[in-house]
Amino acid sequence: MHKFIIMGVQGCGKGTQAARLEEAFDLVHISVGEIFRWHIKNHTKLAARVMRLIRDGKLVDDAVVEEIVRHRLDEHDWNYGFILDGFPRNVAQTEFFLESYDIDAVIHIVVSDDVVRERVLARRLCSECGLDYNLIHHRPEQPDICDVCGGKLVTRADDTPEALDDRLSEYHVKTEPVLELFRRKETVIEVDGAQDPDEVETRIRSSLRI
Repeated sequence: MHKFIIMGVQGCGKGTQAARLEEAFDLVHISVGEIFRWHIKNHTKLAARVMRLIRDGKLVDDAVVEEIVRHRLDEHDWNYGFILDGFPRNVAQTEFFLESYDIDAVIHIVVSDDVVRERVLARRLCSECGLDYNLIHHRPEQPDICDVCGGKLVTRADDTPEALDDRLSEYHVKTEPVLELFRRKETVIEVDGAQDPDEVETRIRSSLRI
């Protein structure tokens, strides 16, 4: 059984690598962001709580996020292990996790802020089917048109230079101390995420010896 946490700033490629590890080792990819989106889409009680916080201009508090993670891990559908993505994001969440669970390693994908800006600001989303594109690595055959459904490609509402700078700043301030905590208790491997995705995967698997 393999139990991993994957970390890195937005646009580093952690979703791609999590999906590859999931397929290669029959892991369950647990994305906290996807769980939130599922609740919101299905209008659950938890979604109502989250939306009230957002409307009041508040961040989703640690207790809500911890509840989601605990509930998901308690399902125990991860017979061969899991790869956790999007949690923990601050010191309090890390301390909760370390008190409750054990893992084999933290995978930290490292990229410079300049690379992140280049990747994120090139992202496009189909307004009809939601398929992701990137004008650097995954261009549509026709400019601004989805290859699958013909929908118009748009920029995500939060993919602006100003919003991205805020997210980068928050990551460096809140998330990097998380890595320091994990380094004291767990194995942290760091991989250069600016490389080709195949090379990143090779480096991860070599470092993990899997």
